[in-house]
Amino acid sequence: MKILVVDDDAINRLVLRKLFEKEQHTVLTAENGVEALAILIAEEDVHVVITDIMMPEMDGIELLGEIKLNDKINKLPIIGFTAGDIDYFRSITPVCFDRLLPKPMNFHELYHITHQFVEQRTV
Repeated sequence: MKILVVDDDAINRLVLRKLFEKEQHTVLTAENGVEALAILIAEEDVHVVITDIMMPEMDGIELLGEIKLNDKINKLPIIGFTAGDIDYFRSITPVCFDRLLPKPMNFHELYHITHQFVEQRTV
């Protein structure tokens, strides 16, 4: 499984990288939505995107919109996470995340959710 982790917090990127690499998955990382979009265009076999919402340059909501508008990548499951008010972000997001989780995250729950999305896509 190839995962793209997008977060401006280096610690979160590191923890998520280690969590998935421990299980032999490939992890790509980006600090913001601009970097993430460039990676998604260059890499053809990303299975899922895990993104923070509040980031500089291009936030997770803008990234979600850009992904959903791109025919090559619009089927990718996108898991969002935030330290902010989840209900607020759900109400202002024109396109829904496949899953939206609060920070601090239960990393093992996130791992399980990610696996479920990838398994559903391969069936």
